[in-house]
Amino acid sequence: MDRRDFLKSSGSLTLAGLATSMIPSCAAGSSDKGKLAKFEVKDSFRTQVLVVGGGPSGITAAIAAARQGMKVMLVEQGACLGGMATRGLVQPFMTCYDMSGEQMIIRGLFEEIVDRMVAMGGAIHPKDVRWETPYTAWMKEGHDHETPFDPEIMKVAVERMTLESGVKILYHAAFVTTETKNDRIDKVVLLTRKGLESVTADFVIDTTGDGDVSASAGVPFYYGNGEGGVQPSTLFLRLNNVESDKLIADVESHLGEFRRVNGVSYRALHWFVEKAENNGEWDIKRKSVNLHKCVREDEWSVNVTRILDVNSLDSESMTAGEIEGRRQVEQVVNFFHKYVPGCKNATLMKTAETLGIRESRHIIGDFVLNAEDLLNGVVPEDSILLASNSVDVHGGQGATNTTNYTLMKNGNWYGVPYRALVPKEITNLLVAGRPLSATSDAAGAVRVMPPCMAMGQAAGIAAALCIKEGGKAAKDVDMEHLLKTLKDNKAFLG
Repeated sequence: MDRRDFLKSSGSLTLAGLATSMIPSCAAGSSDKGKLAKFEVKDSFRTQVLVVGGGPSGITAAIAAARQGMKVMLVEQGACLGGMATRGLVQPFMTCYDMSGEQMIIRGLFEEIVDRMVAMGGAIHPKDVRWETPYTAWMKEGHDHETPFDPEIMKVAVERMTLESGVKILYHAAFVTTETKNDRIDKVVLLTRKGLESVTADFVIDTTGDGDVSASAGVPFYYGNGEGGVQPSTLFLRLNNVESDKLIADVESHLGEFRRVNGVSYRALHWFVEKAENNGEWDIKRKSVNLHKCVREDEWSVNVTRILDVNSLDSESMTAGEIEGRRQVEQVVNFFHKYVPGCKNATLMKTAETLGIRESRHIIGDFVLNAEDLLNGVVPEDSILLASNSVDVHGGQGATNTTNYTLMKNGNWYGVPYRALVPKEITNLLVAGRPLSATSDAAGAVRVMPPCMAMGQAAGIAAALCIKEGGKAAKDVDMEHLLKTLKDNKAFLG
């Protein structure tokens, strides 16, 4: 599908106006040496595959490319790998099983990472976690076989795996811009502790979460829902020293009161949220609390803060969002202490280092994933992963406390095609993770971490194959070879 056809066919996103507004602004972001003429940029690194961003998709992309014999460099602006899973405290991993709950379908490196954490005592395997339990926040549809994990164990596990594969990791390296030649990225410029340094690479994989590399190189994209709106953000928190038996007993005595009204969920602890609202002690735009039991008996992950209209491409917006998130966290902790059984002496272990961002840029690629195909179980011939995750859209275009959660209508899984990772304009670039080429609602299904890890693994292998095949463009990779290599590396493709 070309750009014109995409704009014609995406009426649900009201994207027609983007042809003259958003996309030209993307092209204007293309970089050349002139942009950095007044700064000294040191040509410090040379690699075959450069992965920018050390989150879930970046980890698997780097490991997969290295295992194909490539010289790989993984750069990350923070001080650890894991991204949303570690710095963002987002957990558990959502389902990696089919709709029936019978078969694990996201495997490969994702499963290897889970197995490594299980062996280290830092995760519970998804085969042992069923729906409607404290590990799934007592939710049922779409929440079977989730994976609780310890983010501190994950930091160590994925770092070890990445180093074992031969990847060079560089922390404290923030992406600045790209230098392009014709339709290729020649160099990526980073801000490190030494100043501005560049990496020359044969192939680049954008796993920044926001499509930063792609936008800088001139790849067209749209933002949010195409009308400026994005799903709300969340600042996750973790509690410990919880008397879990008392909390569980209270929630399970109210399971018959769980309901959904006009898109608003009334689930765990909604009976206490109502009291706190009436007492002027709760102004968060949610009516219940998503709380997931963690690996250790007294620890819980809490997903309840709701911060609206955060633009993750804007530092001022992110700053305001994080300040608001911490304000809400204080309210949440006071709520647990005062109202929730077993939590009088609960301790705030940690708040996330960064907001959990659900949506920002969506690149425009060779294929635009759409929600109807997902819900109908469509599996394109070039599918590089299978998934069954539901279409999960929070805060529908500015609504404060709604969540539209839509299950598959047909089939046991759907496919994500390789073409959705292939951006327009730039030939030696792939995108994996949240900013893949998808409509806003379709991205709401596959932005969760297991599909992102599967995308990363596919992108890493594809980049290696393109280099091995004489420097092919991403769109020209030998698809038969790619799919076979994925299967050889334990990816499930049906």
